[in-house]
Amino acid sequence: MNSIEAYEKDIEFQLSFLKSFKNQKPLSPNLQKNILFTGSGDSLVSSMLAESFSNGIVKAMDPLDLYSNKKLVKSKHVYFVSISGNTITNIKVAKIAKKATAITSNPNSKLARVSDEVILLVSPNNDIFTAGSISFLESALTCISLVRKITIPKNDKLFFKAKSDANKAKISKRLFILGNMHTYPLAMYCAAKFYEILGYDAHYCRIEQFSHMELFSSKKGDTVMIFEEKNSHNKQLVKHLQKIGINVIHPDVPSEKISQMIYFTFFSQLLSLNEGKKKKKNDCYFVTADKIRNVSNQMIY
Repeated sequence: MNSIEAYEKDIEFQLSFLKSFKNQKPLSPNLQKNILFTGSGDSLVSSMLAESFSNGIVKAMDPLDLYSNKKLVKSKHVYFVSISGNTITNIKVAKIAKKATAITSNPNSKLARVSDEVILLVSPNNDIFTAGSISFLESALTCISLVRKITIPKNDKLFFKAKSDANKAKISKRLFILGNMHTYPLAMYCAAKFYEILGYDAHYCRIEQFSHMELFSSKKGDTVMIFEEKNSHNKQLVKHLQKIGINVIHPDVPSEKISQMIYFTFFSQLLSLNEGKKKKKNDCYFVTADKIRNVSNQMIY
C-alpha cells in the first residue's frame, strides 16, 4: 500500500473511530488558568484548538518558545501533544515543567517517560508513513474535551457532506485558507495537508488579517478558502474577491462549533486527497522529498 492509499484508508477509519471516541473529563476553570498546551505541526493545531475552545483560559505556545522561557515553564502544568512522543524540544521542556502531561500514541516514548502523566491516544491506522489524519482528529478532540464538555455527532452526515463539497471544489496551486477564532487552527491544518501531500504554495491566515496583509500578495486565479459559516462580512469578501478573478471556496457549514471543527477537518483531508489523486500521485510529497525530510528529521529528533 502506498502512502496516498494509506492516507485515504486512515481518513475512512475516522467514521468508526468517532463513534467510539471517549471524551476526557474537563479540567476546572481554576486549573485551566495554570495550564499550557504545546506541540508541533498538527499537534500545535490541536493545542491551539484547546485554547480557542477554552475561550482563551488555557494558552497554546510553541515548544521552542517555552524552552526559551524556562521561568514560565517551571510555574505551569504543560500538556504536550505529540503522536510519536519523540520530538526533542517537547522532551527538553517536559523535563523542566512544573508538571508534564503527555498526550501521545506511544506510551514507551521518551516524552512519556519524562512526563508525570500520560493520556494515551488509541486510534487505529495502517502503520504506513503518511500524512496525519485520524491521529490528528483524536488528539484535537482529546485536547478540546479537556477544556470543555463536548458532544460528538454519532452519524456520518458531516463526513459525506465534506466529501461532496470537496469533490465539487476546484483549486489552484496557490491557496489562502482563512479562519476565525475557532477555525484558524484548522486553516493551519489544511495548509499543512497541502504542504505534505502536494508541496503546494499554501497560506493560512485570520479572516480579518487577510484583507490587511496576505490579500496584497494574491493574484488572479489563486484560490481563497473561507473556514467560517456564511455571514454578511464574509459574503462581502467573497463578492469583492470574485470581482478581481480570485477563485473562492466557501462551503455551507453547521453553526455548532464541534460539528464545524469535524467538518473542516474532513474537508481539509479530502481536498488534499482529491488533488493528490487528480495528479496521479502514489506517495505524499514529503515521503518522496528525501533531502527536505532529512532536514526536518535533523531538526525535530
